[in-house]
Amino acid sequence: MNEFLDKWKSQVKKGTLSFIVLNAISKKELYGYELIEIIKQSTAIEIAEGTLYPLMNRLSKEGLTTSKWVEQESGIPRKYYLITLEGKVTLKEMRNYWNELQESITKITSHEI
Repeated sequence: MNEFLDKWKSQVKKGTLSFIVLNAISKKELYGYELIEIIKQSTAIEIAEGTLYPLMNRLSKEGLTTSKWVEQESGIPRKYYLITLEGKVTLKEMRNYWNELQESITKITSHEI
């Protein structure tokens, strides 16, 4: 694959990962491994722990997510990620923007403009 396309895909991934994560945890609380698996299964994006956890810290610092430790019947406690009220408001705005962008791109790629 050419280098330009690789860089473009990487930028698209970086730009949409926050949106994907907020959507996923808006439906239910998830721990890190679950979140990685849902992203892998639902998208063409391969995400590693080294990418996810810094992103989760950034979303938390922005006040969009929070987390809690949950004891397990067996094994070590798991850190579950939750969306905050501010995160829900931001996600709604992101969805509106995404829909507008998607509509515009569809027009461009289908040669309507």
